[in-house]
Amino acid sequence: MDKLKGAVVVGFLRLFARLPWPAVQGFGNAIGWLLARIPNRSAQVVRINIEKCFPELDPAARDRLVRQSLKDISKTLTESACAWIWPAQKSLARVQEVEGLEVLERALASGKGVVGITSHLGNWEVLNHFYCSQCKPIIFYRPPKLKAVDELLQKQRVQLGNRVAPSTREGILSVIKEVRKGGAVGIPADPEPSEGSGVFVPFLGTRALTSKFVPGMLAGAKAVGVFLHAVRLPDGSGFRVILEAAPPEMYSEDTETAVAAMSAVIERYVRAYPSQYMWSMKRFKKRPPGEEKWY
Repeated sequence: MDKLKGAVVVGFLRLFARLPWPAVQGFGNAIGWLLARIPNRSAQVVRINIEKCFPELDPAARDRLVRQSLKDISKTLTESACAWIWPAQKSLARVQEVEGLEVLERALASGKGVVGITSHLGNWEVLNHFYCSQCKPIIFYRPPKLKAVDELLQKQRVQLGNRVAPSTREGILSVIKEVRKGGAVGIPADPEPSEGSGVFVPFLGTRALTSKFVPGMLAGAKAVGVFLHAVRLPDGSGFRVILEAAPPEMYSEDTETAVAAMSAVIERYVRAYPSQYMWSMKRFKKRPPGEEKWY
């Protein structure tokens, strides 16, 4: 059954990727419009997260943010369907603006390992192609459940000569080894880790369990950290890639200090582009002792 499901999903993605870009955007917008009006679990999670993370907003403003977030989340999915099928150069052509490229260039020239740090903001599939066009990193990812989809993503994500590493013990070790030998890696820093692999630090007006993995590789300046995001332009024509050096606090050997610094940078980006964050992700599933569960 999973084999059939995988074949159907991959077939749908290939058909969808034939649409012109305005139709891809329009289709995503329509899906988000429907999600905002039909009761569903994703919209419920989006609403809970936004209510908890933006308590300063009045009900009308929160409703507007929820509706726009559902549209932007849906656009990310339809855009990603294209990025999973298109040749990498076609996706790269959608990158209209680049800010801070010199930060990555300095990091690559440093002779140290480079840790590219991103989050579920904007479109990370387009970002993947951009990052891999600048160097040959190992991209750390969480494999999808369907084998056919995983095989497709592994193939598409290595078009530019890079490699991928699943979020397994072997994958983690390969990422660490790459950094230690002076190579580059790319890691999403915001998926919720296991309790033993993270610490609770401030994030968007609450406390979120956040991974120690990235700061652990930077501790003591053993490697260089660079934040990367590809955010959607207001006119829907493409993306602006923004690169930024990791702050000095992220190199601290005090784990909580370093993790909190990383969280603060991601929070700043989310506050700048609030509707483009993947609010449908159960980012706050685990809560500090004594707090009620959100979901």
